[in-house]
Amino acid sequence: MHSKLLEEHGLLNKIAGSDYNFRYQKAGNKIVEDVDRLLTDMNIEPSEIYTGQQMHTDHVEVVDGENGEDFVYGRTFKETDGLITNKPDIALLIKYADCTPIILFDPKKRVQAVVHSGWRGTVKHISVKAIEKMEEAFGCNRKNLLVYVGPSIDQENYEVGPEVYEAFSAVKNRDDFFKLHGEKYKMSMTDANVSILLKAGIKAENMEVERTSTYKSAELHSARGEGPEYQLNGLLAMMKSEV
Repeated sequence: MHSKLLEEHGLLNKIAGSDYNFRYQKAGNKIVEDVDRLLTDMNIEPSEIYTGQQMHTDHVEVVDGENGEDFVYGRTFKETDGLITNKPDIALLIKYADCTPIILFDPKKRVQAVVHSGWRGTVKHISVKAIEKMEEAFGCNRKNLLVYVGPSIDQENYEVGPEVYEAFSAVKNRDDFFKLHGEKYKMSMTDANVSILLKAGIKAENMEVERTSTYKSAELHSARGEGPEYQLNGLLAMMKSEV
């Protein structure tokens, strides 16, 4: 599973699902084997791999191949849910179960970003924070950005409490992606993120949305589906050296 739109413009990417596990707290150093296998499957040899110690923040870091802390594989940043680079051959990896993974790519400036957007990150508009940082750091224009919204949990299987609905009170169209269900709500993480991206100025024709459900698909991990011992999917993206 990957974005054909982004690959057509030189950004290699792949969703690594149930055949992998990127949950370091459970997998330990075995995660290195899965990372190596993913690179082999994609037929790439990045100069460096970056990931974040994701905590549902809106913190986005620009990476250059030298900054960050050493990790069991590659380099990492604490309390970071978004990564940006303008360097080819640097791979960016997001881990997730039912949250929404997003890639932002400027094919003109050759800058890519990946973000992990759970409901907390979505409330904080982490994808918009990444867009703003791409513009500030590299002069990107959001009208040129190509976006991939990866697979996350479907609305029917994502029940949340009223506190989550209230957290989106500043979002005028929240009822477009929330549906009342008894005393709780069912939320479409996909539609929430797509709505925020469109409002931020991303062109609909530049966006590819994957609606496969992590909960329903046997090819993907799901925290709600697997319970406390859940495993994590990965989304890896890397720019080619040559276009």
